[in-house]
Amino acid sequence: MAALFADENVHRVLVDGLRALGHDVLTAYEAGRGNQKIPDADQLAYATSAGRTMLTNNRRHFHKLHRAFPGHAGIVTYTRDPDTKALSQRIHNAISTVANLRGILIRIIVPP
Repeated sequence: MAALFADENVHRVLVDGLRALGHDVLTAYEAGRGNQKIPDADQLAYATSAGRTMLTNNRRHFHKLHRAFPGHAGIVTYTRDPDTKALSQRIHNAISTVANLRGILIRIIVPP
């Protein structure tokens, strides 16, 4: 299972859902990095240094960071979905198919 670093905008219910599916999720709050206005690039650098894939719904910024810093430990972005259980499962399914997330950007979108 994946080691993830969830930024401060990731809802706790989603974190809990991914943990229930076997993923090791560290939140920005648990790491002492929440509510500090830490720039996205610094959050990505932290996740990378910790060997964790970044999990965020801040798609616009992190898609740009993916292009600017291709050596990251992985980035998973998602669109909001009120069905958190289904979102957890979509993320799980997408990241479980990749052996090594280093340098990879995975986009999870709500199906139409």
